[in-house]
Amino acid sequence: MRETPTWRIPVGVLGLCIALAVYALIVARYVHPAISTWHTLFQAPVYLALGIVWILPLKRFLIWMETGRWG
Repeated sequence: MRETPTWRIPVGVLGLCIALAVYALIVARYVHPAISTWHTLFQAPVYLALGIVWILPLKRFLIWMETGRWG
């Protein structure tokens, strides 16, 4: 158990917020125009998948924030 605060947690949270904002802007800029003419039922799985994709590297990132190791 951690006794003292670490710089990785606030830096990690800030980095995560910035990365998610950049990811959202990329999706809004490039994916939306490509699929905006599709029927809503075809758009939904694309946005659902893109909403889940950002979670994939999150586990390793949270481990780094807590321990300082990537694995």
